[in-house]
Amino acid sequence: MSDSRQSTPHRYRRLDSVIDDDIRYRAVDSRDSRFDGVFFTAVTTTGIYCRPSCPAVTPKRANCVFYPSAAAAQGAGFRACRRCRPDSVPGSPEWNHRADLVGRAMRLIGDGVVDREGVAGLASRLGYSSRQLQRQLTAELGAGPIALARARRAQTARLLLQTTELPVTDIAFAAGFASVRQFNDTVREAYDRTPSGLRAEVAAGRRTATPAGGLTLRLAYRGALDSDHLIDFLALRAVPGVEEVIPGTRPGVRTYRRTLALPYGHGIAEVDGLAPGEPCTRGWLDCRLLLTDLRDLPTAVQRLRVLFDLDADPDAVDEQLGADPVLGALVRDRPGLRSPGHVDPHELAVRAVLGQQITVGAARTLAGRLAEKYGTALPEPNGGLRLLFPTAAALATADPEDFAMPAARRRALTGLCAALAEGAVRLDGGVDREESAARLLALPGIGPWTVGYLRMRALADPDVFLPGDIGVKHGLTRLGAPGDPKSAARAAEAWAPWRSYAVHRLWAGPASNRTDGPASNRTETENTPV
Repeated sequence: MSDSRQSTPHRYRRLDSVIDDDIRYRAVDSRDSRFDGVFFTAVTTTGIYCRPSCPAVTPKRANCVFYPSAAAAQGAGFRACRRCRPDSVPGSPEWNHRADLVGRAMRLIGDGVVDREGVAGLASRLGYSSRQLQRQLTAELGAGPIALARARRAQTARLLLQTTELPVTDIAFAAGFASVRQFNDTVREAYDRTPSGLRAEVAAGRRTATPAGGLTLRLAYRGALDSDHLIDFLALRAVPGVEEVIPGTRPGVRTYRRTLALPYGHGIAEVDGLAPGEPCTRGWLDCRLLLTDLRDLPTAVQRLRVLFDLDADPDAVDEQLGADPVLGALVRDRPGLRSPGHVDPHELAVRAVLGQQITVGAARTLAGRLAEKYGTALPEPNGGLRLLFPTAAALATADPEDFAMPAARRRALTGLCAALAEGAVRLDGGVDREESAARLLALPGIGPWTVGYLRMRALADPDVFLPGDIGVKHGLTRLGAPGDPKSAARAAEAWAPWRSYAVHRLWAGPASNRTDGPASNRTETENTPV
C-alpha cells in the first residue's frame, strides 16, 4: 500500500456544507446512486475507489476515504473499480450550475480546453493566473487542472479501448495524450491494467470496427429523466439540414440527430430517447457518434451532456418544486424534467434573435435558409443532415438582404454576431454570467428576455425566470394562477434556485402534452421571443 493512501486525507472544502463524511458513508451503505459523481469512495485496504452505488460489499467505515473528484482519488494512489467504473458516472451537478471560479474551470476542462490550450490558456480564459487557478482547484478538488484533464483523458482512452477496434497507438493520441508512454502510464495508474489488458475485459463482439470514427456509447444520468420533454423541445426547434428527430431502431423510441462543429473537425450525433414503458430511472441514454477526428470525442460527449442536462440533480429540483402549490401537480405528473442546454452557444444566440416577433416554426424556417446559404456543407449528407450551422463570423458579414426580418432586427443580429466573432461577448462555460449578461444588454436590440434565455440555455444558469414570457403566462393560467409579469415574478421567488426548471415545466405542461409550449413563446414586454 502506498504512503499516499496511508496518510490522513486532505480536508477539502465541501461541495455542499450539508454533506459530511457520515452522510457520505450512509449513501455508500445504501448504494445511493443520487450521489454518483458528487463524491468518490476510496478503500484503503484494497487501493480501489468506487462510486457510491457500487454493488460490491460495503467497506468498513474506518477504511473509507472520500474524495470530491476521480482525479483526486487517482492522485492519492487509488485505481478505479472495474466493477462500478466510477470514471463513467454523471458529472457533479455542481459544475453545470456553479458560477464561481471552480465551476467555470470544470466546465472548460470538460470541454477540453486544457488539452487544446494548456493550463495557461485555461487560466487566461478565466481571468486568473495559472498559480491562482492551481491553488483554488487543489484546495477544493484535491487536484489541479493537469490532473483533472489527465483523468478525463484516461476515461476517453478506456471508452475507445473497450468500444472500438482502433489500434492502441491511435487511441493514445485520439484521447489527447502527448505520447504512447504517457498513455500507458496513465492507464496503468488509473485502472491497474495495461491498455491491452483493459481492452481484453470486453468481448471483441461488443466493439465496433467502424473506421471513420463511429462510436456507440451510453450517456449516464442520475435520478429520473423525462426524455419525451427533451425530444419534444428539440424537435419543435430543429433546424432543417442541421437537426432532425426520427423514429429510433427500437419500437416507440425517437432519436434526436444533429451535426456538430468541433475543435478538430465535425461530427454527427444521435441520441435515443427512452422507450414507452421504460423506467425513467434507467440511468443512461444510448448515443452514437460519427467523428472526423477522434480527438473530438470527449468534447462531443460533454456538449451532448450539456444539451440534455444530464449532470443535473433532478431529485433536488423536484423535491423543491414538487412541494409548491402551483407546480406540485406538474412535478408529480412528469418527474425528471430537465432544462436543455445547447451544443453551440453562438448558434443558440443567433437563433434567439432570429425568432424575434415570429413563431417558433417561422424562426426554424428562417434559420434553415441561413444555414443553406452560409453554413458549411458536409462532405456527404447523412440522412436529413447536410449542414453545419453558420458561424457567427460568417453571419456578421452576410448580406442583410438575406435576413427576412425588419431592419432593426437585422442590425441586432449582425451586431450580436460581430461581438461574438470578435470575442467582445463570450458565451462559453467559463464566462462570468453577470459580465456576459451586461455585455449582451449593451448591444442594440438585445433585451432582458434574450439575455435570460441565453443564461438559461447557453450558460446553464439554473435560476432564470422569464416573467414576461407568454408561454410562462399561458402555463400559469392553465394552473389557475395569475399570469401577469408581477404576479409571476412574485410566485417564482419560492422556486429559487431552480427557476429555469420551473420555466420549462410551465412551457411543457402535463405529460399529456406532446409538444413543448405554445407555437410561439413571444413575450409581451419586449420583442425577443424564442
